[in-house]
Amino acid sequence: MFLKNVHEVFKLRLMSRRPALPPLDPWLRAPARGTCAQPASRFDRETRERVDDGWDLPEEERSVMRDVAVERPRSVIAWNNSPDLGFDRALNPYRGCEHGCIYCYARPTHAYLGLSAGLDFETRLVARPDAPQVLAREIGRKGYKVAPLCLGSNTDPWQPVEAQYRITRGVLEVLRDWRHPVMITTRGTLIERDLDTLSEMAADGLVQVGVSITTLDWQLARAMEPRAPVPARRLQSIAALTAAGVPVRLMLAPVIPGLTDHELEAIMEAARNAGALSAWWSLLRLPHEVSPLFRDWLDRNRPGSAAKVMQRLQQMREGRDHDSAFGRRFSGTGPVAALLRQRFKLAERRMGYAPGLPPLDLLKFRRPSEPSDQLSLF
Repeated sequence: MFLKNVHEVFKLRLMSRRPALPPLDPWLRAPARGTCAQPASRFDRETRERVDDGWDLPEEERSVMRDVAVERPRSVIAWNNSPDLGFDRALNPYRGCEHGCIYCYARPTHAYLGLSAGLDFETRLVARPDAPQVLAREIGRKGYKVAPLCLGSNTDPWQPVEAQYRITRGVLEVLRDWRHPVMITTRGTLIERDLDTLSEMAADGLVQVGVSITTLDWQLARAMEPRAPVPARRLQSIAALTAAGVPVRLMLAPVIPGLTDHELEAIMEAARNAGALSAWWSLLRLPHEVSPLFRDWLDRNRPGSAAKVMQRLQQMREGRDHDSAFGRRFSGTGPVAALLRQRFKLAERRMGYAPGLPPLDLLKFRRPSEPSDQLSLF
C-alpha cells in the first residue's frame, strides 16, 4: 500500500500554486492515461524534476500500474452549503478516478493525500470498503434528517476498480434498505450491473441517475477520457436504465468552448432518443492544478485548437482560466456564455426535455427491520 495513513497528509502546509509542468519522464510507459505529467501538489514545499545526468546509459521503461490503498473512514457523508448544487450531502466510495478525464475538476483533491493531481490521480486510488457500514451508522443516528444524497459528486462510483471492490453496490443496498433517496452521477457503464437494485428503488421514487457525456466523437473521447466507456456505450446505458424504469438526466459536462460546444444539440438529441428525461450542462472548470494539465493536453493532442479553446474559455471566465464564484462557476459570464445558455434552452424545449426529473420521495425513509424485531400485528 502506498499510503499507510491518509489522515497524516493534512499536516502539509499550503504553498503557492505552480502553473508550469515539469518535463515528462521519457522512460515512463503509461498507455491509455489522461496525462503522464506529475505536477507537484500545491501543498508541497519542494518540486522534483527529471534531468539528464550526463551518463550515456540506457534506462529501463517503467510501466505505471494501478495501486489501491484502503481507507477506514469514521465518516463518509460530505456536507456542503453551496447554492449551486441541488443537494447538501454526498458520498464518494473512492478517492481518485481511473477514468483519467484530463479536465476533471476533482483532480486537485488528490493534493490532500500528498499526491499529484496528474498521473497519481488516475493510478494511485483510495478505496473505502467500510463505506456501507459507516453510512448506515450515520443515517441511523438520532436526529438525522433525510434529504437526497448525491453518490459520485467528486469521483465516479462505477469506475473500473468498483468491479473488484463492489463498495458502490454495498452503498446502494444500504440506501435501498433504509429507503433513502439518492442522486447519482456517473459515466461508468458498470452501473448496469446494479439495475436490479436501481429499478427497485426507482419504483419507490428513491433514485435519479445522471449520465455524463462530453462528446459523441469517440476518438476525442478516447484522448480526453481514456478509460471511460465510449459515448455510444454510455447512450446504451441511458437506454438500459430507462427500460428498467430509472429516471435519467443527461449531464452535458463539461462543455469545452472551441472543442465540444458545437456538439451541444447533437448530444442532447442522442441522449433524448436513448430515453433521457431531462438535461443539465456545465462549462469547463479548471481549478488549481487542472489548468496546466489541460493546457498541456491541448498542446499535445489538439495543438491547432489550443489557443482558440483557451481564448474562448477566458471570454466566459472574465479573462481567467477558472472562476469559482457561486452562481457563475457552472455557466460562465459574458455574451459567449449567454449564447450557449440560449442554445441549450432552445434545444431543451424543441426536443421535449422536462425541466427536471420527478422529485424524490423523502417520506419512505425508515430503519430497516432486524431479525430480532417484534412482528407487527398489522
